[in-house]
Amino acid sequence: MLLLGVFLIGNQKNMFNSTFSVYGIFNNVNGLQVGNNVRFAGINIGVVDGIDIVTDSSVKVTVTLNEKVKKFIKKDARMSIGSDGLMGDKLVAISPGAGNGQAINDGSRLGVVNPVDMDKVISKLTKIADNGATLAENLSDIVEKINHGQGSIGRLLNNDKMAKDIESTVNQAKSTIKTVHKTSATLNEDLKAAQHNFLLKGFFKKKQKAKEDSLKKIQEQQKKLKEQ
Repeated sequence: MLLLGVFLIGNQKNMFNSTFSVYGIFNNVNGLQVGNNVRFAGINIGVVDGIDIVTDSSVKVTVTLNEKVKKFIKKDARMSIGSDGLMGDKLVAISPGAGNGQAINDGSRLGVVNPVDMDKVISKLTKIADNGATLAENLSDIVEKINHGQGSIGRLLNNDKMAKDIESTVNQAKSTIKTVHKTSATLNEDLKAAQHNFLLKGFFKKKQKAKEDSLKKIQEQQKKLKEQ
């Protein structure tokens, strides 16, 4: 049983197959541990062999892969950290590179896709939820005040007398505008009649002649400017 267990574990961890190693530098390993699986196209192809802190903001993750998949992984492939199911163990997923890219070598470095910091996401969602609760409470207070006739909007919506006064004011304004239009039309008619009146005809002719003289002078000045 012991030998069988060693064989099964060793076979799962690629201990009895030819292997090669690659690594990537992450900002955050998001709970990844040595011994977790490495997947390519949904298939387990290796294990996480080492997790080492390089600097305060970078972590080196080394994975050991089955030699059989080496020809399928290109130099532009990328490593990312995911989960085995919704609440499963963490794992490293390798996405394929370009089909015509160069095959990877043993010990090469792959590009990475850093995992999302769930603590920051949860913090932002909590702030959004708190702001939403505050906004809903404020809106509830405003609606309650309006329903009880408080504030300008509340008085306007709940006070029939004020609404009737506003309606009366609008009607008076409409009536005033109609009167202004009628007065303007009457003035235009009176002005036209005055222009044809014998006594005022000379006055309007002088005004028209002065206008024409001014226009003529402007045209002459423009002509001189063009000639210069």
